[in-house]
Amino acid sequence: MDTRRIGDVDVSAVGLGAMPMSIEGRPDEARSLATIRAALDAGITLIDTADAYHLHADDVGHNETLIAKALASHDRGRDVLVATKGGHLRPGDGSWTLDGSPRHLKEACEASLRRLGVEAIGLYQFHRPDPRVPYAESVGAIRDLLDEGKIRMAGISNADPEQITLANEILGGRLVAVQNQFSPAFRSSEPELRRCDELGIAFLPWSPLGGISRAGELGSAHAAFATIAEARGVSPQRVCLAWMLAKSPVVVPIPGASRPETIRDSAAAVDLVLTADELAELDAA
Repeated sequence: MDTRRIGDVDVSAVGLGAMPMSIEGRPDEARSLATIRAALDAGITLIDTADAYHLHADDVGHNETLIAKALASHDRGRDVLVATKGGHLRPGDGSWTLDGSPRHLKEACEASLRRLGVEAIGLYQFHRPDPRVPYAESVGAIRDLLDEGKIRMAGISNADPEQITLANEILGGRLVAVQNQFSPAFRSSEPELRRCDELGIAFLPWSPLGGISRAGELGSAHAAFATIAEARGVSPQRVCLAWMLAKSPVVVPIPGASRPETIRDSAAAVDLVLTADELAELDAA
């Protein structure tokens, strides 16, 4: 597995987005554990999660607990960088709410530490800006957690270029990752990708294949990806991830998965080298 850099850590060039294993439509635990094991067996060393990846109000952190269980039972578990997030909440009725207050973020981090069973979280990310709280205050809480050694690296998610610049300043140049939505159908994060490229900050596209309900339709929705996939004898999803990887060495896609076969296919994208003509065709699609 090829590697890329997040802060001072080398991680697999493709990570695992674990959200589908804990929200609506989630599989049983056995299949989820098998999916995480398949990811590790394929060489994946980055798993993305969040305390808000759960269904009901009484199972907050379901995804973090699941990951901790899977890593504890695998001989490569210690090699994995777990990236989790705080500041987004799910009351249990299917809705999403926000709390970017410093108090909540610090309490959420402590809870994530307990669920993951670690002394310090590898990468902790502010999940989404809260319009009720000044952005500088939210990121300031992340800085405090970094200074206190509760987290080893700091990131942000769902940020615009100005917020990336501000966060990096507040963190004293220690911002290592930005996680934004980016896919063939959602390309408006190109400015954020360029800003990360300029700063040497990892850019982690979430829902890179279009999201849980649309990933299987990628080829039918975007003909160029299907055409190249057929010519190469691979899936459109693999072509999509290879296209993203070719955009910049700071890109580390985190496709979601809840089946072993899908994460194995995603991991194989690192071996697919697209030609300049193919990349131009996909860029224009």
